[in-house]
Amino acid sequence: MRARAEQRVAELERELLQTRRMTTASNSSLPPSANPIGAKPPVVKKPTGRRPGGQVGHAGKSRTLLSEAQVDQFIEHRPGICRDCQQPIASDAAGDVVGRHQVAELPPVAVEITEHRALACRCEHCGGLSRGSIPADVQASVTGPRLCAAIGLLGASMKGSKRAIAMVLQEVLGCPMFALGSVSAREAELSDALAGPYQTLVASAAQSTTVKYVDETGWKLRGKSRWLFVSADQEQVVFRIDKARTRLAFAALYGNGGGHGNGGGHGHGNGGGEKSSVKPRPPRGVFCTDRAGIYDMLKLNNRQLCWAHLMRDFVRAIERGGAGEAAATRMLSVAHEMFELWHRFKKEKQIPRTALRAGIEPLRQRMHDALADGAACGQRKTAGLCRALLKREAALWRFARTPGLEPTNNLAERMLRGAVIWRKKSFGSASQAGCRYVERMLSVIETLRLRDHAPLAYLAAAIAAYRKGEPTPAIEPRLKPMEIKLRNVA
Repeated sequence: MRARAEQRVAELERELLQTRRMTTASNSSLPPSANPIGAKPPVVKKPTGRRPGGQVGHAGKSRTLLSEAQVDQFIEHRPGICRDCQQPIASDAAGDVVGRHQVAELPPVAVEITEHRALACRCEHCGGLSRGSIPADVQASVTGPRLCAAIGLLGASMKGSKRAIAMVLQEVLGCPMFALGSVSAREAELSDALAGPYQTLVASAAQSTTVKYVDETGWKLRGKSRWLFVSADQEQVVFRIDKARTRLAFAALYGNGGGHGNGGGHGHGNGGGEKSSVKPRPPRGVFCTDRAGIYDMLKLNNRQLCWAHLMRDFVRAIERGGAGEAAATRMLSVAHEMFELWHRFKKEKQIPRTALRAGIEPLRQRMHDALADGAACGQRKTAGLCRALLKREAALWRFARTPGLEPTNNLAERMLRGAVIWRKKSFGSASQAGCRYVERMLSVIETLRLRDHAPLAYLAAAIAAYRKGEPTPAIEPRLKPMEIKLRNVA
């Protein structure tokens, strides 16, 4: 009892010390995203002594002129007088192009206002009066498909508030006053139009056996806590908001374990589903995750633990000191050596996968020994960490033998970064419909970017099809490098 009390006092003293000094990601286990204002950046580059800008001998780059088909108008600058005889040159004299300079400019009014009129015409044969009608898809909205798509991008991709979106429409694009309620109406329409593509992405992610990177972050629904899950691979991204961070919520990310119910922002009627009689099925594929307990439903052979999270755990164990400090120091040393080996394999291409696996073996044994010593160190938190990792030891090294699998969950973290900024600026969602809009827009936009497609063009096509009552077009597969080059030339 006395030893436990002394250990708790030591922990509290360390926490107090950290609050008195500037604790950052560079000197503690704090993640970079939690760095306080004014903290030094995690990586500080040493001055090289060279002047800023291009260096002597640097191969310069100039802007490539667009093709004539991409130019909207041509303005010719002719000489007024002859350079030799000083006589005027006729305005229609033939000339050769000897210089070209292209200027991009925003027109004073970028939005076109079109008035659709229904006419009543009298037949010249029988004298009958017939009335024309404005098409239903035109009457569906006062905003065209491209402008509606732009409103969605300004909010979901560029994180603008509804008031900021209305300002951009008026001041930048020259659109008449756009009410805040109209912005919400267009977002609701976009959400309905993307319902089909979103379900297609969910089904595709569920059936895919490729490597998936999964993570979650907090969200808000009318001020109440919710969880935003993400699953990302090299072809598609799926987001989902649920009431709780549970195994059933994780399975529901792939359409398993229940649908959208009356829980918060979807969720389930039982508050997350852990008490449900329906046991969630483990999703298919190989997953890279953090150490959250909800992912223990995955088989260890199909799971990779994120080493970036583990390194912060090791640093935290070193900060605790005591009997577990030596073992944690050895774990951190193994992690650094592992990353050095991985960078040689991944970025520098210095070693093949066979050499990577051979280099991992001694690191695996050293990590096992350090974990065993840490589990027996007697320090509660450090020992608990080591015991947890020993149970999941197979998930530490899956990346060494799985092509396409990284040792970190960086892809999912990058997908969540924009969502976190959106949450901080908007304070989450005000309704369940708003949660669905967040899921669908983020999933479709990030998938389009992964596949090298322009989000604006696709969203406009989706709105146009939705207003006509037609199926929303599918998201095309990733373009091949030659196809991208030809598209840019065109």
